[in-house]
Amino acid sequence: MKDAEIHEVVAILREAVQQWQTPAVTIVSQRGGDPFKVLISCILSLRTQDKTTAAASARLFALADTPASMLELPEETIAQAIYPVGFYRTKAGTIRDICATLLSGYDGRVPDDLDELLKLKGVGRKTANLVVTLGFGKPGICVDTHVHRICNRWGYVRTKTPEQTEFALRAKLPLDYWLIINDLLVTFGQNQCTPISPRCSICPLLHLCDRIGVSKSR
Repeated sequence: MKDAEIHEVVAILREAVQQWQTPAVTIVSQRGGDPFKVLISCILSLRTQDKTTAAASARLFALADTPASMLELPEETIAQAIYPVGFYRTKAGTIRDICATLLSGYDGRVPDDLDELLKLKGVGRKTANLVVTLGFGKPGICVDTHVHRICNRWGYVRTKTPEQTEFALRAKLPLDYWLIINDLLVTFGQNQCTPISPRCSICPLLHLCDRIGVSKSR
């Protein structure tokens, strides 16, 4: 893919993803735009399917939706509420740790700074960037497995890790697309450009994709 073709790619993606479900954490952000809920939903979403994340988030926020009220819940109660998300017991402890840190170090508010977010237990660059973009509407590039895979498959970047992909995209992706690239590619990656045997024969981006690393497709 030529760098200049990214504008056509994004236009096609915006149209294509309308037929599929919006990512769970994005839905949480659209319901009030609370950075705390975005942060906790991000934690729940790690190694967990969207459907499970959405249901677990709803159950947990029905019990508590602020750092202070969350910290009042026993760890076991949180664990039961978020089950069966991946590593639910570990995440229950992480959530309580995050809430304690927010109360002690940030007046109970989620920081809007990437470096500050990275100081929170269990928060990596993917989660921090998603909180910055979805929770605060500030520029950031959230790179998960879908963004990393697809951008390399296109030939738009040539990187080995999601973190390398993030910095490569920061250097070349137009700023207008920073806030939307994750939503577009997560949805596209879950439904069309899948990790194994992507649906290339019916892909609206086939004419723009270098198909790097694709040995089998449908």
